[in-house]
Amino acid sequence: MRRRLRFFAVLGAVAVLASGCAGAVTAPAASEDSLSGTVEVYAAASLQRSFDEIASAFEAAHPGVTVNAVYDGSSTLATQIGEGAPADVFASADEKNMAKVKTQAPAPQLFAGNTLVIAVPKGNPGGVATLADLARVTTVLCAPEVPCGAASATLLSNAGVSVTPASSEQNVTAVLTKVAASEADAGLVYATDVNGRDDVETIVPAGADAVVNRYPIAALTDAPNPDAAAAFVAFVLGEDGQRVLADAGFRAP
Repeated sequence: MRRRLRFFAVLGAVAVLASGCAGAVTAPAASEDSLSGTVEVYAAASLQRSFDEIASAFEAAHPGVTVNAVYDGSSTLATQIGEGAPADVFASADEKNMAKVKTQAPAPQLFAGNTLVIAVPKGNPGGVATLADLARVTTVLCAPEVPCGAASATLLSNAGVSVTPASSEQNVTAVLTKVAASEADAGLVYATDVNGRDDVETIVPAGADAVVNRYPIAALTDAPNPDAAAAFVAFVLGEDGQRVLADAGFRAP
């Protein structure tokens, strides 16, 4: 009798375990990520290194999505978007150029800030030390309609310095390229552009902290992939995106 009772007790325990296992197997699985396709991101040239890293992280989080990033001066990108370019997201280096596409981007959000530095070739052959020196050496600047150009004009004006640039570039990357190649003695670029580079030297000019560019981002109302666009914007504004930007030297918005 004891053996029989023990046998039924074991059977009962097995049944309970089997029931528990069955429940675990039939529990609903976590929902799969529903995003797919390509998200077209139009971003200011100064964001390229950071946004390339953010794009990789975003794609890892959403395996069905591919990020295609287009980098250029914010004014150029705003013009392209205004002319109907199939962008999903626009990230501008200033609020002025974002305002140019307010019909397509009525609710932009600020996500980063940036300031200017003087960039000179390695060894500083022009002996540049202050903003005033830019008036006597070969200097390249961003064009006035580009955010870095508008900020440069404000910084120089605040310092009472007048500079006739050797060339006016359509994005900050072009300015830095010329300086690094020693095609110019100096140029004004964003602090983030020179972060981690060893082919140029930098001087933080007096008054730089008073001229801060604020970067807005928006998912466009006519985005071809609106769900992925909204998710990308949220990623940039979220903890992971903000960490990448901070590591690159961007300020909080």
